[in-house]
Parts: sequence; structure tokens; C-alpha cells
Amino acid sequence: MLAFFKESLIGQYFTVFFVSMVPLIELRGAIPFAYAFTHTGTGFNLLLGYILIAVGNMIPVPLIYFFARKVLEWGKDKPIIGGFFSFCLTKGEKGGKKLQAKAGQGLFIALMLFVGIPLPGTGAWTGTLAASILDMDFKKAITAVMCGIVLAAVIVSIVCALGFGALLGIAG
Repeated sequence: MLAFFKESLIGQYFTVFFVSMVPLIELRGAIPFAYAFTHTGTGFNLLLGYILIAVGNMIPVPLIYFFARKVLEWGKDKPIIGGFFSFCLTKGEKGGKKLQAKAGQGLFIALMLFVGIPLPGTGAWTGTLAASILDMDFKKAITAVMCGIVLAAVIVSIVCALGFGALLGIAG
């Protein structure tokens, strides 16, 4: 089964699509996979890979915006899941308050930069949760997250291109 995802072109596209949806990994983890797949000889199309990565990273965003806060608040007192749900809620509230304190009226730009700078825990999932907790306008929040995803894609792509170029140059 794992060979299918590694060696099959369709499997490679599924891999980057689904990896881009995983919290904390998101686009930052999917782009290196896409770059690696371009060197497997399967004919992986990097542009199509990027489109799938962007779509995969954006699919959870409306669900997070409208439902994550409610689900986390519901589950924070439950026996097995309560600790994790409380952690997520606290992280989202902390991120939201930090964004609002630094941004003031520039919340859109702050959210875009928060999502766009590829550091652990600053992706679309956390940014959208923070926007939801701050009761940011849905359209503005989604637009800021999309712009942040594009910024993160550019940054990660440059790092990957330089990294893979150097690696291939060393390998000969």
C-alpha cells in the first residue's frame, strides 16, 4: 500500500493533497514531498501539486472557522479528550490575543503574516481558529488565510528549491 503512494503518480498527488490537510504539517510539509516527487521519474507535475496542496490546505478552513471553537468548548470538560481540547482552545485563544495585541487595526495583515511565516503552529489551522475566537469577519479571515498560504508556499518553495538544488549538486 505504501508503495502505491510512493511510486504511483496518482498516489503522489493524493499524498501531497492529504498531507497539506494535516494540522501542524499542512502546506509546509506537503511542498517538500512535492519537490521530492519531481525527482522520482513518475512525471509529477509541480504546478498541479501546488494546486492540490493549496486546495487541501484550504478545505478545513471554513470548518475550523465555524465549528472548531464550538467543538473544543464542548469537549474541554470530557474525560478522555478534555486535555487535548483544552490545549487546542488555549493555543487558539493565546494566538488570537497575541495577534490582536500586536495588530490593533491591522488584524488582516497580522493574520496573513501569522499564517504565512512557516513556523511550527502558525499555519492555516491555528490562524483560522484564532480568527474564529476573535470573531473576525469570515470573508476577511478566509482571505487573510489564503494570502498567508500563498506567502508560506513561496517561502517554503524557495527553501526547498535551494535545498534540493544543493543536494542534487552535491550528489553529482
